[in-house]
Amino acid sequence: MTEVRFYQLQRASLEEALPVILERVYARGDRALVLTGSQERAEALSAWLWTFRERSFLPHGTQRDGNDDRQPIYLTAQAGNPNAADVLVQCDGGSWPNVADFRLVVDMFDGNDPNAVAAARDRWRQYKEEGHPLVYYQQNPSGKWEETTRA
Repeated sequence: MTEVRFYQLQRASLEEALPVILERVYARGDRALVLTGSQERAEALSAWLWTFRERSFLPHGTQRDGNDDRQPIYLTAQAGNPNAADVLVQCDGGSWPNVADFRLVVDMFDGNDPNAVAAARDRWRQYKEEGHPLVYYQQNPSGKWEETTRA
């Protein structure tokens, strides 16, 4: 079964947390599909990933860039897995219909938005009913991610 990891963003923004997750995915040699709530958001995050840190490089692209199948990290709001990713990162309301299509799913949501929290709870229940192993991470006061729940 696909492991689903929930990251509740309360102290860090998506722009701060996403590059860290993607660096880990890329360092392991995995391919990632980042599913956002809109194509505009996918393009904005793509632009951010080119500049988030001066000495960092995360090869990625969007539909606008082309060569979808060659992108180790692909950002989109569309259905489909053009880069044959084995890791799905859901953010900003993006949600894949069948998480079993991936080896690992990272679900990042705004912990300060009651609607996003409620939607994440609904996804947790759904994935639990489907039998997926679940892990829940929150940031402690110093900003370090801590596993708080495993189901």
